[in-house]
Amino acid sequence: MADIDNKTDGAATYGASDITVLEGLEAVRKRPGMYIGSTGERGLHHLVYEVVDNSVDEALAGYADHIEVTIQSDGGIKVVDNGRGIPVDEHPTEHRPTVEVVMTILHAGGKFGGGGYAVSGGLHGVGISVVNALSTRVDTEIRRQGHVWRMSFANGGTPVTPLERGEETTETGTTQVFYPDPSIFETVEFDFETLRQRFQQMAFLNK
Repeated sequence: MADIDNKTDGAATYGASDITVLEGLEAVRKRPGMYIGSTGERGLHHLVYEVVDNSVDEALAGYADHIEVTIQSDGGIKVVDNGRGIPVDEHPTEHRPTVEVVMTILHAGGKFGGGGYAVSGGLHGVGISVVNALSTRVDTEIRRQGHVWRMSFANGGTPVTPLERGEETTETGTTQVFYPDPSIFETVEFDFETLRQRFQQMAFLNK
């Protein structure tokens, strides 16, 4: 009976004040393993897969035929596609640029509604916002609506520049450059062979 009494007493202290609410991308930084599996090499490379999955979705939908992944000398990863580009117009309910919504809010993306993607390979919006949350910096460039658009984020997904409309272009697509946060990951060094094998398989399956 003593054990039962102890459990009952403990349960009595479990109340509203014991419930933690994590705002925005804070939850991802607190428990990254829930989103990418680990904070080791596997989780690190999973960040790249999430970004590339978004580009693959554009290819599966018939809007892209070129995806380029670069391991930069400064430790960043650069992913370029020639898809439609993330929308830049003001979001109807969030009242800020749609690209900012996609980059900073979990479960915001083109796969959750009826008109975005008929088929998809990843979780558009979920993936890129998680990458943003776990990076020290993300630079987003969008080629859409006749212009190049740029926006940057830092320290876990905080916008550090507003969406800026740049030079004119006839191209379309999205470029993402991100730098994993060394305070979260055990290593931030990407392995070329790991990425090569993964994307070779993806290219074969999606050709």
